Amino acid sequence: MNALLQELIDHLDLDRLEANLFRGESRDIGSARVFGGQVLGQALIAACTTVEERIPHSLHAYFLRSGDFNAPIVYEVERNRDGRSFSSRRVVAIQHGRPIFTMAASFQVPEAGVEHQSTMPDVPGPEGLQDIETYAAGEKEHLPEKLRRYLWSRKPFSFRPVQPIDYLAPQKREPRKQIWFKAVDKLPDDPNLHLGLMAYVSDYDLLTTSTLPHGLAFMQGNVQMASLDHAMWLHRPFRLDQWLLYDCDSPVAVGARGLSRGSVYTQDGVLVASVAQEGLIRVWNEPRPS
Repeated sequence: MNALLQELIDHLDLDRLEANLFRGESRDIGSARVFGGQVLGQALIAACTTVEERIPHSLHAYFLRSGDFNAPIVYEVERNRDGRSFSSRRVVAIQHGRPIFTMAASFQVPEAGVEHQSTMPDVPGPEGLQDIETYAAGEKEHLPEKLRRYLWSRKPFSFRPVQPIDYLAPQKREPRKQIWFKAVDKLPDDPNLHLGLMAYVSDYDLLTTSTLPHGLAFMQGNVQMASLDHAMWLHRPFRLDQWLLYDCDSPVAVGARGLSRGSVYTQDGVLVASVAQEGLIRVWNEPRPS
């Protein structure tokens, strides 16, 4: 297996300290803090470990503090309810004695019911599209070291944007984009691992959808962005080692916050997950120190 993908899987494999207490390590992906998707993925796997014969259908999370990737994170799971059809869990991620993240997740016994879904947008498939690293490669010498590390640390997944990316001088355009993604190697069949990886990857590039109408260039050093919350609804089974389309849009940005939404489709058009995230977006007149 690809070494970086195996490293990510190892970080999602939590140490169980007690029945409802888990510990996870962090990956340095080139950002100044723990990647929010990592905490989402680890928290969801911790919650899944305490539930039997039920699958998660939704989670709602808040990012409270920046995480330190040099220290472990402890996940405390509270078993709120186990009913006949649904189970509810609350997870608190703790680091240096303080909560940095909270999440509520709901699980359901599989059952049949009415079905409908939105239609996948008509976009080119992943075959023939350039990987995101290709766009960055042509501008590598002009990008700051911090951004280069962030862009080149994504190798556990392959990302292929439908729309071209300009990191140096982005043009203003409508707040919608699509990107294909999948793990770079075949994954084990463990369903909890695929759920954790979906939570992990769903935090990539979602918030930046809110910046598209404003043509913000992050390398200029005058933009601050951070995830504030994250919600995800899981509709159908999926595999992260097969191509998935992330269709993202942003209906509003106001009050130094942007709201972005995402729909995840399989290549044959099946909607498997929906995502929403609000994030902090601050723009200063002058660049600030990193």
